[in-house]
Amino acid sequence: MKKIIILSVLFLLNSLAFAQMKNPVKWTTKTVKVSDTEFDLVVKGSIEPEWHVYSQFTPDGGSLPMVLNFKDAKNNYQLIGKAKESAYKKQFNDIFGVDEYYFDGQVTLTQRVKILNVKLSKITLNLDYQACKEQCINDNKTFVFDIPKINQELLPVTDATKTTAIDTLKTETKSIENTSKKVAISQQLSTNTSTENEEQKGLWTIFFLAFLGGLAALLTPCVFPMIPMTVSFFTKQSKTPAQGKRNAVLYGLSIIVIYVVLGLAINAIFGAEALNALSTNVWFNLFFFVLLIIFAISFLGAFEIMLPNSWANKVDKQADKGGVIGIFFMALALAIVSFSCTGPIVGTLLVESASKGGIAPIIGMLGFSSAIALPFMLFALFPSWLQSLPKSGGWLNTVKVSLGFLELAFAFKFLSNADLVLQLHWFEREVFLAIWIAVFAAWALYLFGKITLPHDSPLSHISVGRLMLALFVSAFTIYMIPGLFGAPLKLISAFPPPQSYSENHAIFVSSNHDSGSLISLPEGAKNGEHGIPTFEDYDKALAYAKKVKKPLMIDFTGYACVNCRKMEVNVWSDSRVSKILKEDVVLVSLYVDSKIELPKSEQYVSKFSGKEIVTYGNKWTDFIISKYKTNTQPYYVLVDSNENNLNKPISYTPDIEEYLTWLHEGIKNYKN
Repeated sequence: MKKIIILSVLFLLNSLAFAQMKNPVKWTTKTVKVSDTEFDLVVKGSIEPEWHVYSQFTPDGGSLPMVLNFKDAKNNYQLIGKAKESAYKKQFNDIFGVDEYYFDGQVTLTQRVKILNVKLSKITLNLDYQACKEQCINDNKTFVFDIPKINQELLPVTDATKTTAIDTLKTETKSIENTSKKVAISQQLSTNTSTENEEQKGLWTIFFLAFLGGLAALLTPCVFPMIPMTVSFFTKQSKTPAQGKRNAVLYGLSIIVIYVVLGLAINAIFGAEALNALSTNVWFNLFFFVLLIIFAISFLGAFEIMLPNSWANKVDKQADKGGVIGIFFMALALAIVSFSCTGPIVGTLLVESASKGGIAPIIGMLGFSSAIALPFMLFALFPSWLQSLPKSGGWLNTVKVSLGFLELAFAFKFLSNADLVLQLHWFEREVFLAIWIAVFAAWALYLFGKITLPHDSPLSHISVGRLMLALFVSAFTIYMIPGLFGAPLKLISAFPPPQSYSENHAIFVSSNHDSGSLISLPEGAKNGEHGIPTFEDYDKALAYAKKVKKPLMIDFTGYACVNCRKMEVNVWSDSRVSKILKEDVVLVSLYVDSKIELPKSEQYVSKFSGKEIVTYGNKWTDFIISKYKTNTQPYYVLVDSNENNLNKPISYTPDIEEYLTWLHEGIKNYKN
């Protein structure tokens, strides 16, 4: 009887321990027949309130995207395109400086497959995803889809099907097939409508930025002088003023059509999903880094990027025909002739909008062309306004060179993206900021007249407008300098790598923290956030904690954990907290989303979950689940030299006083 009671108590305690495990997403699967050889594999997740799961398309540099890995596809089945998702939400994350795509409430994934092997009865999917609320969990699920038997004669002839037997068993009726198709179409229409509403805000932003780019292009030597010339042509060559105004409006609309067609072509060639995927591709980012560097050097005056003269000559001949067709070719001639100034801006806008996917390139070109066309139409409608235009001169080249400096600075964002994706740490925060400081300092010196470049006119004095811009650029340059020593630089948080991706951000502390003196690092530790010595090897950290007779604080964290970064930025930065973490505990940070492989000798199969432990992330995930019966991040544990808990572990705790109380309690228990 006593044994039964003891076993019951142990079972109850074990159940309570496992109750801490977070499982915020409940998954269901089904197989939907599309045709005799094609099926939709549908995975549906029901997400608990306030939790969200990240899309497979969420850009790198932020939270972890979902990864779908279909097993043993070769000679068995073929994936048709990428898995389709239900509508996701899009939100800018100021911690990571990137847009994030996520689901809340529910998520549906649909992967269409074409069966190649008549003997195939099951398809296995391994789903890796991250779910976040106040904490984040990294989870991995395996789903098995049943595939109905298929008639051999319906399959394409492949090596896998030459020797398979014929099976004529039909598993679904025609009515079910038709119903499935209707449901799939209905769901797709619903998804498209919902996604369009969620993307609307982002598209307006792209339109506005592209419109500003068009205004900047207007103020270049290739475009600005064309405004009075073109407007005068329409007003003087037309038989009546009304006809001149009509022709000018048609001219402006033709400009818009030309650039929008360019956006349509980009969208048609690559497709929405491909553009979205390109934004996180290393080679995409490296290619456009080089491309923008070339654009910048061109704007600075080293050479001109021009389309072939034969194009312009052929277009000019068409423009001489007159009428609506002639006006259209006049607009096309403007686009070709002004390409040396507008090309780099158009290229940059297409790069940025392409990274957003969808119809963003079309919206971008609509915004850009509207800004270009608007002055031609307005000045034709109100010719007297031409008198208010400033005269062409050296200031136009100043605008062009200034755009070159901006292109140069913007290019390094793409190089930074590639480095972040690969986690090479070759282009860390300090390097990025040093380059930006150098670029903007050179721009300031140029505006002050201390640097001259090709095509600059002799400068006897600088205008008030140029002086004001020079002062603004100088102030911005000075603002960035403290970022080299750990300042957060919130105004430009979306551009440089995060503070955690840095050489020495932790050696120095902000002016509102305690002394920024260097901390003596124990062997195996590194400078973490705010100069806190941090281990990433649990055994070394535990050994050092025993040696110095301090409690060990385990920080279960993740590279892509938003709330982990919030804790480090907002809580650990408090002088009282950072002092304790530096002096009174030994800190070890274990990254559960690390993709670095363990040495072969250290790889194993988990006794707890039965999964293969291949990476350091797998190891620390297995550790937190098996020992602490939870899978959330951030998760903080204070233990003594024998690895016994000193107090109750805590998770995301943005209240500094509450976090301090927890630290003091654990340290007091250790001393007692």
